Amino acid sequence: MSQNTTEKNTQTGYSGREYFQQQSPHLGNQYLEDSQLIRALQRALPAQILKEIEGDLIQFGDRVVKDILEYGRASENNPPKLIQYDAWGKRIDKIVVDESWNKLKDIGCSEGLVSIGYERKYFEYSRIYQYVKIYLFACSSAVFDCPMSMTDGAARLIELYGDTKMKNDEYRHFISRDPKTFWTSGQWMTEKTGGSDVSRSETIAVDSGDGKTFNLSGYKYFTSATTSEGAMVLARDVEDATTMKGAVEGSRGLSVYFIKLRKPNGELDRIQVHKLKNKFGTKAVPTAELELMGTPAIRVGPKGRGVPVIASILNITRIHNVIHSTATMRRCIAVVRDFANRRTVFGKLLKDNLLYLSTLAEMELEFRAGLQLLLDVTLLLGKSERQGGVNKDEQKQIDLLLRIVTPLSKLYTAKQSITVSSEAIEALGGTGYMEDSDMPRLFRDTQVTSIWEGTTNVLSMDIWRTLKEPLTIKFFFQAIENRLIQASKLNENRDIIKKVVSVIREAMKTIQSVIDKVMNGDMEYAESNARRFAYLMAQTYMASLLLEHAVWSKDELDAQVAERWCFVKLENGKTNKNSSISFTDVDEKWRELDIKLALDLGEHSQPKVPHDVNSTKLRSKY
Repeated sequence: MSQNTTEKNTQTGYSGREYFQQQSPHLGNQYLEDSQLIRALQRALPAQILKEIEGDLIQFGDRVVKDILEYGRASENNPPKLIQYDAWGKRIDKIVVDESWNKLKDIGCSEGLVSIGYERKYFEYSRIYQYVKIYLFACSSAVFDCPMSMTDGAARLIELYGDTKMKNDEYRHFISRDPKTFWTSGQWMTEKTGGSDVSRSETIAVDSGDGKTFNLSGYKYFTSATTSEGAMVLARDVEDATTMKGAVEGSRGLSVYFIKLRKPNGELDRIQVHKLKNKFGTKAVPTAELELMGTPAIRVGPKGRGVPVIASILNITRIHNVIHSTATMRRCIAVVRDFANRRTVFGKLLKDNLLYLSTLAEMELEFRAGLQLLLDVTLLLGKSERQGGVNKDEQKQIDLLLRIVTPLSKLYTAKQSITVSSEAIEALGGTGYMEDSDMPRLFRDTQVTSIWEGTTNVLSMDIWRTLKEPLTIKFFFQAIENRLIQASKLNENRDIIKKVVSVIREAMKTIQSVIDKVMNGDMEYAESNARRFAYLMAQTYMASLLLEHAVWSKDELDAQVAERWCFVKLENGKTNKNSSISFTDVDEKWRELDIKLALDLGEHSQPKVPHDVNSTKLRSKY
């Protein structure tokens, strides 16, 4: 897309001399300039649905680089503060946030960032519509997509397990488009005893005496979005808080409870905030260490089934992780790509520097694969939520595939985004290291995606748990094989497609051989290699998605992207098994592809302008 690079590049100093002034990177409409997203949506959505929602995506793509971005920056620059006592020594535990944070909440509500997924106007495709808007929102909003993700999860949990009263009350608040009635929700699981391992949770729930409400007591170590109206909490059921009578050890003794944080007068309801967390990133998100002191609560779902019940939230919040990771990659590339058109080094623009373009091409490759994975897991989620008229066997296949693709996509895209955002800082040089360039914020914020909702290691072991169900790997392979079969029927770009199909099939054999070894009892092998195995599964599945996109588009460039992914990820960058150096025989072959990927050019090196718009009018200074 053409860049408006005609602004003045000098600045007059106090002495009257004119000095060089580097143009800053600009961001355009984040939907219109995302050619990969537009093409992917054309493939993933029915044409009529895309036609109906695209106007909204265009306006929102413009808005996220205007008022939303400014509100996000204001929230980041004015982080939450905890006022524990008033002037007269009374304990008040008031968390004060910048007004911009409240504005972001209202915008998220009115734009339907939760509600779209539950209105289900577009059936299983509603989740794609919803999550694409959050994808556009994430990197401008100071991570307000975090409370939105937990609210999304809470709404789904109530939809599945809530009683009629909750569905007519809390659920309606969570899915409202009216800022006056909209609520957000936290998700409080982590204690000092463990994060992903909740089996030693010390928070207890005691029946208040009416059999309907409970009182929760315990210390929660990480409570994100602590200014929310409510929270879903894990607690251990006991009959007596003093003797711990009735307590069941381990995760089987836990249930899920919903609490309202505040009384009608705005005071916290038997909750004491001990501190706000001083985090590496997500600084605008209020995250507290607090104590529940008999806080009133309602049980959600069956007693003692807390972990399976709250898993319905985890599926959703983990996919929100994928959204944020992929959005971060896209935002970083947008900034770096524009900068390449503005920065001159050693007599030429960076867009003409082959080494710079090679680095940017590697970032773009990661993003394209991550985007395809995001849309795939989102559509799986949408299909899993279909209500009525679904074949039971088909539904089981979708659910098992979602169960394994969700942790794979979460763990892998998190690592991708951390790498890409780090490269983006370096790509801008010293200014990229400055806080007011926004790039350090993007890097810090995406670092949490590899930790929140399960670290890479935790999720890698979770993959083995999913494989205890034999049908899981069958459906996983079947999804890949279906794409390979369709690819084998294609005449366009046949040689490239044939090579990609062959590499993917070899990777599937390797995956199966690892599974066979573990199923024969070598559990130490499973544990020590769990991360590498999870990466291999994710990379293979992503290769099949890139292939599927190339088959649909019939574009040689897309086929080359799939081939490049297979070469780098599945063949370890070696032209043959005896090669120890990855680039010696392929440099010339990849050089032209590097330029196209880095600058987002088409098959014939033309700029990709998917819509007839004056791009310079849509661009704003970053």
